[in-house]
Amino acid sequence: MPAIVDNASQNSAPFVDQRPNGPGVSKIDPSDPAAPMYRLLAKMRSPVTLRDLMIHPVRTGYIGQEQPLTAAELPKSAAELYPEIGVCEVAVPSPAGRIRCQVFSPPASRSAGGRHPMMLYLHGGGFTVGQSEDTAYITSRIAAENAMVVVSANYRLAPEWPFPACLDDCLAVLQWMQKNAATLGGDGTRIAVGGDSAGGNLAAALAIKARDEGVPPPQAAVLLAPITDFFFEQYESFERLAPLGIVYDTAFIGFVRGAYLVHGKNWAHPHASPVRADLRNYPPTFIATGTADPLVDDNRAFAQKLRAAGVAKVEHFVREAMPHGFYFFPGMFEQGDEAFAAIARFLKQAGAA
Repeated sequence: MPAIVDNASQNSAPFVDQRPNGPGVSKIDPSDPAAPMYRLLAKMRSPVTLRDLMIHPVRTGYIGQEQPLTAAELPKSAAELYPEIGVCEVAVPSPAGRIRCQVFSPPASRSAGGRHPMMLYLHGGGFTVGQSEDTAYITSRIAAENAMVVVSANYRLAPEWPFPACLDDCLAVLQWMQKNAATLGGDGTRIAVGGDSAGGNLAAALAIKARDEGVPPPQAAVLLAPITDFFFEQYESFERLAPLGIVYDTAFIGFVRGAYLVHGKNWAHPHASPVRADLRNYPPTFIATGTADPLVDDNRAFAQKLRAAGVAKVEHFVREAMPHGFYFFPGMFEQGDEAFAAIARFLKQAGAA
């Protein structure tokens, strides 16, 4: 089904994730006494800041963007697998500007009472890359199997926009969904939050940020291998698996931490490392991780702390030998199918679907 673009997205103002000149961009101040050296470096290497030098290959190489794959090499697209799922775009207003969101909607006839439960989904990509299109299989499948309207947000990325810019965007979308759910055929009182990897971190943190700012929190959280603690090195699985990791490694995740959080004081902030927050009254939570994922011990610790805080329903779905993102591609692992089936059971039991 072709995408239907909401009229609001025709506005000439750029979406927030397309704005390049955020507070994380280094600039040479002509009045700086050291400016002559910086200008010389700018001629000797390009780009002049090493941060920019490192992010370029990450972005150009992410999911085949540098060397596009042929159709025969790729699994079926979300549109092929879930043709019944409608896809449109909405532009959500926020203090920072317009936030582009893709909306994945099941057939209206499957909704009891005319209003679907909803999910705000946040894509992964190490806070530095990615977009809602990358996770269309995940969001389409969740929409199809749970009769949910899934809103997938394109938040601002680091290093141009460091913490807490992307989380501010996520909160703005959540509040917009709560007020405008009916325009999408959704129920604003039944909104779950979900995300994978860095998006899982944002989903986990959003429940805390919403509570702290007096916003009704999501009714449930679906976290696919989330980062819940930026003190990575304290976990045995990270120290054992990350140095030679393939999906991601110690070097990359160290870069991510610096790009996103910038200052060491932010590592322990509860909106950055949710495992270090007060988790009382946290919503029911589902976590999926493979034992070959360096984050598995991080995720175990988060699940344990949620249970200790009295969260009524906490499920940590673990599959042996599965890597980070084992649920990402259709038809690759039966364990991925098992994860989506477990998500469906969880959402139903939690009253979120």
